[in-house]
Amino acid sequence: MNPPARSSLWLSLSLAASTLHPCLAASLPGSTPEDMPARTRDDSPDGGSRRHAHRLQSVQVSADSDRFGGDGHAQVNKSELPLNKTPFTVTVIPRAILDSQQALSLADALHNVPGVVAGNYGRRGWDDLIIRGQTASDSLYLDGLRTTASNRLAQQIFGLDQIEVLQGPASLLYGMVLPGGLVNMVSKRPQTEQFLNLDTTIGNYGLRQGTLDANLPLSANGKAALRINALAMHSDDQTRYVWSRNRWIAPSLSLDLGDATDFTLLASYQDRSYIRQQGLPLSGSVHVNPLGQLPRDLFTGEPDQRPYHGIQHRIGYQLTQRFGSGWILHHNLRYEDFSLDGQLVANGAVAADHATEKRTAQQQHWDGSTISEDTNLQREFDTGPFHHELTTGSDYLRSVERARSYTCTIASLNLYAPVYAGGVSCPGSPRTSTTTTIRDTGAYLRDTIQWDEQWLLLAGVRRDSASNDSINRLTAADIHTLSHATTGSTALMYEGWTLAHPYLSFATSFYPNSGTDADGSPFAPEHGRQWEAGVKFSLQQGTTVNLAIYDLRRNNVLETDPVNDGYSIAVGEERSRGAEIGFTTDFRNGLSLTGGYAYTQAIIADDGGQIPSTDGQRINNVPRHSATLFARYLLPGNWSRWQINGGLRGQSKQYTYGYYLAGYFVADAGIAYEAAHWRAAFNIRNLLNQHYFAGGLKAAVATGDDRNAMFTFGLRL
Repeated sequence: MNPPARSSLWLSLSLAASTLHPCLAASLPGSTPEDMPARTRDDSPDGGSRRHAHRLQSVQVSADSDRFGGDGHAQVNKSELPLNKTPFTVTVIPRAILDSQQALSLADALHNVPGVVAGNYGRRGWDDLIIRGQTASDSLYLDGLRTTASNRLAQQIFGLDQIEVLQGPASLLYGMVLPGGLVNMVSKRPQTEQFLNLDTTIGNYGLRQGTLDANLPLSANGKAALRINALAMHSDDQTRYVWSRNRWIAPSLSLDLGDATDFTLLASYQDRSYIRQQGLPLSGSVHVNPLGQLPRDLFTGEPDQRPYHGIQHRIGYQLTQRFGSGWILHHNLRYEDFSLDGQLVANGAVAADHATEKRTAQQQHWDGSTISEDTNLQREFDTGPFHHELTTGSDYLRSVERARSYTCTIASLNLYAPVYAGGVSCPGSPRTSTTTTIRDTGAYLRDTIQWDEQWLLLAGVRRDSASNDSINRLTAADIHTLSHATTGSTALMYEGWTLAHPYLSFATSFYPNSGTDADGSPFAPEHGRQWEAGVKFSLQQGTTVNLAIYDLRRNNVLETDPVNDGYSIAVGEERSRGAEIGFTTDFRNGLSLTGGYAYTQAIIADDGGQIPSTDGQRINNVPRHSATLFARYLLPGNWSRWQINGGLRGQSKQYTYGYYLAGYFVADAGIAYEAAHWRAAFNIRNLLNQHYFAGGLKAAVATGDDRNAMFTFGLRL
């Protein structure tokens, strides 16, 4: 069948836009993340050689188009090496998994990665995550560039082609990164053939979502093309009075500048509003209360409190230039800004009557901007028996954030007979007002050497210069810290066996600490280091298995000063030790599997002399054991348009702020039908409605997601 004329597609786009616009304004029903057009492995944007990472690809139907194993490559590595020859742990979540699960948030996606804790503070409008026992919420990257330094707004995953998790120190290629690891999100890009996908999703708790994914070639060969992704969503919550609304659009444009050049412009706009989930007080949830258990849907804020409202703009480009000498230039740049303000109502102490809770409230505001850039040159060459992949580059980050907070008044609340009448009253003058500017300039060199068809050696070094300027706008006090650091990574892998590649790696990291201690002395930067040993198996029928053990240490970690209220101290050392297994497989009979298990022992190894001592204490919200399994089966024969899926995920008990949260397992299930020009899918998360807590704070716990059903209907035009 011939593709529709370009004018027809523009007409379809116009109709789609007019349909979506009321949804953007009035929260009409919509859809969930949509499948990318089917592609072969060699045609995927990040597949095959990285030389072709940004070339536009044709839309083809193939057996590989929906693989859980993806194309076997990850952009985060800045390398042409496939994952099974990468001597450290990288987990890739391709679009096929996101769509099968109808994942709506980054936390939904990261539940597929062993060793990652996501959403531990509940549905609060941010992306919270822990990797290998260490916080990583500020280690989010989009297309290889860091997002805003504080990540106040949750990421929108509908516009992503895949999500990559690098576990362990990543400073060699990315500079100031916390040692647990980072998450890199890969954007959808223009394709060579035109298409229009419209999806609508409805679900319980008032979920209504609409999405658009449209692509239009602008040149005869399709290399110049325009793609637009857009989303409108409104949802209530299992917690009363909690809701969220999101409007997001992301155009991308690729230009035809010749066979040797790939150039893509990427932009996005997000408008998000929500009332955040407050969690439940400890008494009546994890602790026994003589008045009984609190209802899980209890809202401890005020229904008329000011919602959070955030706006974010992004614009940038990616350039790849191939030279006749064999060198390849990669240059990425992005500018983004954001603003977010709203009111926080926090849980406090419960009175002696076991019913009255003293609450606290704040009016909060943040705004800022970030510019990030990365340029590297790469070349493959031989010196005698050695084959080299040499990468040398530099990057730059400048992130400015302005923050204000106001201490507000709010009445106490009877938890067992709540009356919301007092509201939140805030003063006109802020309690705090600061401007923080972070700069980081780094240069790196890495060589990956292969010889004798049996050995791979990776070695790299990096030098960073980072500064942190913090201005107190109420007192005019200015704190300036400057840090210099040399970090690196080295690894050795044996490739002589066909099915198994054992490896040993060592990596270091650094992260500047901001502020001063109670004596006015600036903090030294954090430093991390990790040893990792593992084996990567590449078995038959697209099966990959990754085994790894590691020892990770993090020094100079900031913790609350137990003596001087409002200040921090640098803890001596935190340590994570663990083992992980991850696997994916795509059998020829239509069965695909992904999953894994992680054992994580994360403790404070040296508390730096705190009183009382916390030596040996477990790090908050890190379970010792966690596991995940997800399966999809494409039915054969006359049922070939049908697919069923299901999974299990869970964890053991976890320590948090002096108490433990019970372990849990939840089950998910789904079914989908795909025709030539439409698709329908139905998914249920937490099928058995297991009640659990996702994580905790000193005075509150976050309820996990109860049973949630979603139905999606989509058109493929």
